[in-house]
Amino acid sequence: MSQHVRMAKLPNVLSTDDLSLAELCAARIDGELMPIDEGWAPVDEPDLPSLRAAAIALRAPRSLVIERRSAAWVHGALTAPPAVAQFCVPRTARVASVSGPRLLVREVAIEPDEIVEYRRARCTTPVRTGFDLLREPAEADDEVEAIVTSLCGDDAELPRALRRRLEASTRMPHRGLALHRLVRVEAMLADERRREGAGVSRR
Repeated sequence: MSQHVRMAKLPNVLSTDDLSLAELCAARIDGELMPIDEGWAPVDEPDLPSLRAAAIALRAPRSLVIERRSAAWVHGALTAPPAVAQFCVPRTARVASVSGPRLLVREVAIEPDEIVEYRRARCTTPVRTGFDLLREPAEADDEVEAIVTSLCGDDAELPRALRRRLEASTRMPHRGLALHRLVRVEAMLADERRREGAGVSRR
């Protein structure tokens, strides 16, 4: 890399805590860095969930967990991160109140095995991400179903895992809504498989 970003042990996602804004902008003009959410990454950095998670995590302390639409972007189910990043914190955790104009944080009941631990960020697993989105009444049905369908696209086991999770949560609020949405997700996935089997492109 050039003199703008040639510095030992820089993280794969940079912010103005690592380099000045002038240096970051100069490196972008030189074609060495690209913007990713709130951060900057080398143009040759693989676009992996860990990279996207690190970019979103620049907005909040690592003790928070990336969730819902933000987690869907981390897992590749959205093409762009939501304007307002969504985080959660376990109800049992001792975390100071966190707020910001592009940040939404809520307390939830969540188990350690429902969290993916990246080097610089924490994110809900694909199963927990889909589970949270399916039962969110404030979200539009068609948008949730499209996101969860995309989330399940490369993981044939995920729809079954979501159904098991929802069916086991007998006292969960909005369970009926979540199950109805999942039925439509399963139908869309089945339709996609039929189209692929017939040689018809998704597009």
